[in-house]
Formats: sequence, structure tokens, C-alpha cells
Amino acid sequence: MEITGYKDGLPVVRQKPGPDNPLGSIKFLFPNSYNIYLHDTPSKSLFDENLRAFSHGCIRISEPGRLAAFLLKDRPDWSPEKINAYRKAGNEKFLTLSRATPVFIAYFTAFVDRSGRLNFRKDIYGLDQRLLQALLIAGNE
Repeated sequence: MEITGYKDGLPVVRQKPGPDNPLGSIKFLFPNSYNIYLHDTPSKSLFDENLRAFSHGCIRISEPGRLAAFLLKDRPDWSPEKINAYRKAGNEKFLTLSRATPVFIAYFTAFVDRSGRLNFRKDIYGLDQRLLQALLIAGNE
């Protein structure tokens, strides 16, 4: 852990990058009003869980190296090998993309998986009832 500054007389603390950091080896920041970001995780087994709300508001991604390679595909100086080398070395590096990439976040409590099976998940944000009401209202118009 390290103190990065002070706010209202209290220290602002962050966990240093490294293999035990819960954010994993890559964090993807993008502009949004909720301070949400995408990040790797050392806890890959969590992707096998039915309940997926382990990240306290941010979004864990299962293949961050592939996402990084996709986002940096126009930067020949950042090959997948170089990306992986940086991930393993634990060097902190900030890169800004030259071209904006839209980020769309969708919340599904029911979906069809890659095997064609229908899946249901707990509505942890309580949005299904609101959606149902909107659909019922639209269906009666």
C-alpha cells in the first residue's frame, strides 16, 4: 500500500501494482460519471460463479490481454508479446488511445450462453421490475 496524497486531513491510500493486487495486471480507464473501469483479476475462478457481483462496482474482464491487444492494434510498438511482458513485470504504464473507443455496458439477468442454454442471474441492482413495468406500459399503448 502507498499514500498518494491527503484529502480532508486523511491519507488517500492505494494498493501498489503487483501479482496480489485485486485489479490484476491491467486496468482500463474510460470516461464515465460513475468512476467505473474494467480490470483484470487474479481471482479467475470467480468467472465460474453464478453470482458475479464481486468487484464493488467495477467490471472484471476474463481476457484483459486480448482486450489490450485489440485496443492497441493500431500501435505496432505494442505487440501482444510486449503487453504480456509488461503485465508480468508489474511495471505501471499509462497509455492513452489515439482514437476513442466506445464502451457500452449492458446489464442482463437472463441470457443465452455459448452452448445455447438459457441462464438466469440474480437482479442485484433491482432493475428487472422497472423493466417489466416499462414493457407492460408499452404493451398497453
